[in-house]
Amino acid sequence: MTATVDHVVLTRFNLPTPGPESLVRAQDGWLRNRVELFERYTVPSMRGQTVGDLTWIVYLDPDSPRWLQERLQPLVDDGVFHALHRERVEWQDVVSDARALTGGRGDILLTTNLDNDDAVARDFVERLQHEARRHVGTALYLRTGLIVQDGRLYRRDDPENAFCSVSETWARPVTAWRDWHNRLHEHLPVASVGGSPAWLQVVHGQNVSNRVRGALVDPSAHRDDFPGLLSDAASPSATALFGDRMLRRPARAMRDGLRGMARDVLLRLWGKDGLDRLKTGIRRLRGGTRQRGSAITR
Repeated sequence: MTATVDHVVLTRFNLPTPGPESLVRAQDGWLRNRVELFERYTVPSMRGQTVGDLTWIVYLDPDSPRWLQERLQPLVDDGVFHALHRERVEWQDVVSDARALTGGRGDILLTTNLDNDDAVARDFVERLQHEARRHVGTALYLRTGLIVQDGRLYRRDDPENAFCSVSETWARPVTAWRDWHNRLHEHLPVASVGGSPAWLQVVHGQNVSNRVRGALVDPSAHRDDFPGLLSDAASPSATALFGDRMLRRPARAMRDGLRGMARDVLLRLWGKDGLDRLKTGIRRLRGGTRQRGSAITR
């Protein structure tokens, strides 16, 4: 008999968090811009899944403005997701919330992280649930995805990407929020599964850490898997594809390699809290520089 799966998708919308993300959320217009991305990309991709047997939790700041709650309420009323208001959410809280909403009766608990400005392919949930039955007790990744920025689409191979999942029993669950998405391997075995692109990251001006990675591609091959989500992506010319393959892609790979080495060294020296403090300091400096520049131009 096929194992039953309690699948819970987890989204931080505007939870109060320390570190560099708190500075981004303090920017003017952050929340309104984020809602627009959520409605443009995240919600349609979840509504269009080939498998609808899941529970989607969206965590919100209890002090969220009234206009935000009113704007999201129709989606809650339609059963698209459950809105839970929390000042703080640890992985233990996720376990409690998941059990309360699903009943905890499935053979497998599958939890999946989904950021509120990203999207997933129409068969993302179906593929995850299939792999979850094969890899119980595992941190699970669908490793191939897409990145879109300014009308250009890139195919990315990322074996420990932000669309992370954990497949486990209800005995002692830890969930996909046990640690950073690229550190779940410290707690669980990892299964990183290939295939067609399963997710879509949207790179925009208010991203905390996302940037363009991977290879420039023609979006026409992926429109059916991401219906309506790639309408702004244009087909690149042969010259653009050649230039990306020969120049820009190697430069991006070198940049990411250097960043990754620096991050790993800082993690070993200072730990996660120290790395967060460094990122916060850098963002404060950048923010002060932008403000001074704006004052000069005014």
